[in-house]
Amino acid sequence: MDVSDILAAQAAKQKAVTVEKEIPLEVDAGFLTVTDLNPIDAESYNEDVEDYLKATARDGVQALVSALFSLPTTSSPDGPLAKLPPPTTQLPRAKPLPKPKPPTKWEQFAKAKGIQKKRKEKKVWDEEKQEWVDRWGWKGSNKKEEQQWITEVPANADADHDPVKAARDARKTKVAKNERQHKQNVARAQGSNASSAAPANSERKKQIDRTLATTRASTASMGKFDKTLEGEKKLKGVKRKFDPTEVSASAEKSHNLAILQKLDREPAMKKAKSSGGHDVLNVRKAIRSASKGKGSAALAREGGGGKMNKGRR
Repeated sequence: MDVSDILAAQAAKQKAVTVEKEIPLEVDAGFLTVTDLNPIDAESYNEDVEDYLKATARDGVQALVSALFSLPTTSSPDGPLAKLPPPTTQLPRAKPLPKPKPPTKWEQFAKAKGIQKKRKEKKVWDEEKQEWVDRWGWKGSNKKEEQQWITEVPANADADHDPVKAARDARKTKVAKNERQHKQNVARAQGSNASSAAPANSERKKQIDRTLATTRASTASMGKFDKTLEGEKKLKGVKRKFDPTEVSASAEKSHNLAILQKLDREPAMKKAKSSGGHDVLNVRKAIRSASKGKGSAALAREGGGGKMNKGRR
């Protein structure tokens, strides 16, 4: 029985394991990515977009799987594991490059004088111990004077002179000097960047002033009895002005006449009717404006005291 035709038909149905294209696919097993740089076949794409995309995706996945199966594997309880190689695709940085730090005072001096920086070794040879010891740190060579069991005292030294304490104080003074110079370098670097940070700082200062003013005015006394902080500016506000409770009859008369003249000038006094058939003039609002918020008792006293005011005049 000849089965060659059956085997040939079965082989034709199966896809090839190797993917051959005009431009080879770029496989990055480290990132598990495949890049296809081949141009799009316009005829196949326009004929059936779905089949064309599936075929392209199938070729990429087949190339990636073939690359993974070619990697060395190790056995594990979960099965064989392949170690991915380092990625080869260069990805862009997530953040911009850091700005170079401004040179320190010593770096500027060294550049002007042409001094080359030499790196000191962490270990130094101790002739007494005949071994390598640390240059700095605990029992370092910089504390050699403090570790000596005998020290020569100068002839003009005080009676309570302690050579170990003197060496320790000198070392601490040197450390304090280095820290002070470091702070000066940091302040100098911040001063060079002050021009760019000035707008942000000024806006932040204004925001803090507004927040402080809001908190000051949130108390029951409107901040009058609150304790003033050191360096705090005095808050300036608009003071409310109130009319005096007692005025002369002529001033009250002129004020009321001014209100009546204002009402006469408004078009609402022409007894125009609105669409609902009501007067446009708000009588209640006019009475409140004329009485300046006084109660009925105060209006009654003013109305009954007209003769008394005339008698006084």
